[in-house]
Parts: sequence; C-alpha cells; structure tokens
Amino acid sequence: MADSKISPLDTTETVHLYSTPGAAATPALHRMIQERIKHSGPLAFSDFMAMALYEPGLGYYARGLGQTGRDGDFYTSVSVGPLFGRLLARRFLNWWENAGSPNLWRMVEVGAHDGTLAHDILSELSVLNPTAFSAVEYRIIEPLEQLREAQMAKLAGFGATVKVTSGSDDAIKLPGIVFGNEVLDALPFQIVEKTGDHWAELKVGLSGDEQFEWRAAQIDPELLPKILNTEIDTFPQGYRTEIRDYRGFLAPFRELIDAGLLIFPDYGYARPEYYHPDRTTGTLRTFSKHQAVENPLERPGEIDITAHVDFTTFAEQAHALGYRASAFQSQGHWLTQLAWDWLLAQEGNPDVSGLRQFQSLTHPGHLGSRFQVIELAWNDATAAPLSAPDAHRLGC
Repeated sequence: MADSKISPLDTTETVHLYSTPGAAATPALHRMIQERIKHSGPLAFSDFMAMALYEPGLGYYARGLGQTGRDGDFYTSVSVGPLFGRLLARRFLNWWENAGSPNLWRMVEVGAHDGTLAHDILSELSVLNPTAFSAVEYRIIEPLEQLREAQMAKLAGFGATVKVTSGSDDAIKLPGIVFGNEVLDALPFQIVEKTGDHWAELKVGLSGDEQFEWRAAQIDPELLPKILNTEIDTFPQGYRTEIRDYRGFLAPFRELIDAGLLIFPDYGYARPEYYHPDRTTGTLRTFSKHQAVENPLERPGEIDITAHVDFTTFAEQAHALGYRASAFQSQGHWLTQLAWDWLLAQEGNPDVSGLRQFQSLTHPGHLGSRFQVIELAWNDATAAPLSAPDAHRLGC
C-alpha cells in the first residue's frame, strides 16, 4: 500500500473519542503498534490501518481467509456467486476482441482474496473463447504469503495460465487489463477533522495506560482536497472525513500493461457527495460478523477497516499519471450491459440461480446502486472517451 503523502507538523493534541479494551484480540499486533508509537510518536491513521489489515501473519487480511460470505464479516459481489466473474469475463473478452485479438495478453488481478473470482473468470473465458483463453496470462499480485498459497491451490487446475507473484518486477509489458474488486476501499487513508477555522489530522497515539487514542496534529492545507479548503465555512465544527492518495497504488500498473484498461468496482461517491457538509462523520466503517464496530482503534487485526472511494480524486490522480477515465457507471448499469446476451438466452430455459445472482448484483436496493464501476484507459486508442453523463456523475 502507498505510504502516507501527508507530513503533519509537530504540534499534537489528545482527542479522547473512544476507549480501547485492555485485552486486545491480537496481543502481538497490539504490542507491535504500541512499540512503533513509543519509538516514532503518534501514527497517521493510514499507518495504523496498514498494520491492522496487512501486517504479515498478524493483520486482518494476513492471518487467513473466511472474511467474506454468510459466515464472515461482510458480503462482496464475488460471494453472491459465480455470475459476477462470468460477466467480468465477457467485458475482458470484449476488450480483447476490440484490441485486435492479440496473440498474448494479460489480466492482472489485485486483491484476489482466495482466488474465487479468478476461477470464475477463467472458467467462463475458456468456454466463451478458447483462443482468447489460450492467449492470456492471468497474473495475481499478492504480497501476503498465506493468500498466495490459497490462490495457487484454488487455481492449480489452470496450470501455467496463472502466475501468482508478490510483485510485478519480473513482468514484461503486455496489452491487457488490470482490475480489482473492492480493492480501493481497503487502501489506507488519513482522517481529518475541522477544528476552529482549520483542519487537523487525527493520528493514533497512546493514553497514559497505553491504550490507543486519537491525537490531533497540524496538517498542510495544500495536501487536502481543494473542496475542504475553499468551502471550509460550509462544514460544521467537528466534521470528520478521510483523504486517500491513490497514486502509489496506480503507478506500478503502467509497467504491467503497455496498453489496455484498469477496471475497479467499489462503493463510493463523486467528490460533491463524498464531502457533503451533512456527512459529518465521514465514511470510515469497521465490521465484524456483519455488524458495525464503533471504535476503529479497537481490536486491530480482528476487524475490517474501510472507507468509501472518492472517485473524483481517484480519476484526477489517475489522470496525472497518464491514465484516462473512460467509464463511470453504477454496477447495476454496467453489469446489465454486459449481461444482455446472457439475459436473452434465459428465455425458455432460465438459469434460476444465475438470475437470482443477477438480481442481487444489479438491483438498486442491493449492490446495483451502492457500487460503482470506474474504467481507466492506458495507451488504449480503442477505449471510448468518457461520455457526458459519466463525466457529469464523476464530477470532472
């Protein structure tokens, strides 16, 4: 994950918002974070979050599987069933055909969890177009060893088609697609709060009894989204929100594909809605067993930590790196376009399970409107320009 781009000044102030239980659910990680704070001072929340989620062997995502689905902490489009991956395969195949059916191409998945989505995509692609399937390299980039092992086991049947690596250093550039489902919301972020006539960053420090607590630190206004500075008077005192830098995440993909698309389904808003004055507590959420956890500093390593995506900032930072936003649609609309032929084929011989999955994925009351899909073009002349409606929704 990208390191923090924000360098707060030295002045700090304790902000008592939560109390953390004395018995941490993961004592080793708890102690590790304590020692880092003692050595280096209060942590940016992005650093606390990175350790809580990704610290090898201890973080929430690094300790094993089982976070998703009925028995986990949250649902995803993948846990709904295989139709999501089957429809993604159709989008990827459409790109391959429009790109001239290259003899060798690459799909890169980040945030692949246990490899289920990869399995669904490759299974469908092998049926839809064996030629495209035989030409593809499916690469998973996974820094966590335990997840790499699970992915390789899940995808062993695809042989050399699949490469699971910890990074991208060994890859030559190929045309293709980079994608990740619900990856952006899990990228670490900072938290800021309006205090008086300025913004302060909320960092994580230690109380007198060495429990985690919030500390307010000065922050350079130039490092904030413009809206927070130009419209500061519209935000009430105590207004809290998140800021996230996507550039460190996006930059390496330019070395993996020489032309193609980046596709990211996730939950979030365009900037005006994200930083709405009425959204006084931001979008930071923590979950355990499908229940919200009040204190984000509680039980590091045991709970999921997330925040919605500011898609406008994401698109602007991508543009600064040379990418171009080519689509921004609700998941319901995006998937319905991909499913058109499949839906027509249901007449007379319906796939009841598939149709039920489709409804969950696209219904406005379920995942269809809660999730958005953004596509970025990279050196791709075949990608259409961002439509006027999509540009209006994206706010840029």
